[in-house]
Amino acid sequence: MIEAFLWGAFASASLLVGGVVALNLPLSKRVIGLVMAFGAGVLISALAYELFLEATQTTDRARIAAGGLFGGSATFFIGDTLIDRMGGDGRKSMGGKQAGGVALAIVLGIVLDGIPESAVIGVDLRAGEGIGVAFIAAVFLSNLPEAAAASTGLAASGWTVGRIYLLWVAVALVSGLASALGYVVVGGAGPDATAFILAFAAGAILTMLADTMMPEAFEQGGKAAGLLTTLGFALAFAISSFE
Repeated sequence: MIEAFLWGAFASASLLVGGVVALNLPLSKRVIGLVMAFGAGVLISALAYELFLEATQTTDRARIAAGGLFGGSATFFIGDTLIDRMGGDGRKSMGGKQAGGVALAIVLGIVLDGIPESAVIGVDLRAGEGIGVAFIAAVFLSNLPEAAAASTGLAASGWTVGRIYLLWVAVALVSGLASALGYVVVGGAGPDATAFILAFAAGAILTMLADTMMPEAFEQGGKAAGLLTTLGFALAFAISSFE
């Protein structure tokens, strides 16, 4: 369980790195948008080949994987809707839309975005698959532009640098706990339950990408964001192929 916590925290530590880079280097919104598109492509590849494909191969009942996929999507959608109503809408905007939001809702929203991918790390460890290098790399890489965009927006909305750094440290620790929880929950679970959990995470992550990450990437990065998304997808697939 401790190993799961450490890997989960490590994968999310790039949030702090992304925040530091965004707040100390003169990166344009277009550059951050394009890097976000790249990160989205990385995660799409990872959830397709490391999560959903694995889920379909773990169980011989396709409805288990399908149920997990749509269950994860619906759960994230409901949670995200509630957080938006609390004032967490625009939490990953790089334009300062967070200024009109509620701090607690913004924090909860960012934590919600990271929990599914972190939990999968613990699930993989407990399932005896070892460390999924491709998936951890995908989470690490995708967190960089997410944090860069959100940090830029939070700073523009009035958050202090210290407060932003503290946010990313807290999210990394919560992500580690989510990974440890994934390790515990899947203990003793059969193939169907494991497949459901993997597909559930895939559905939640895909919905998160479509809702919070990709719109911002295309708004700020322009049409070239499509090319960077494809590049990110290809890189993550290549990493997965060499595992």
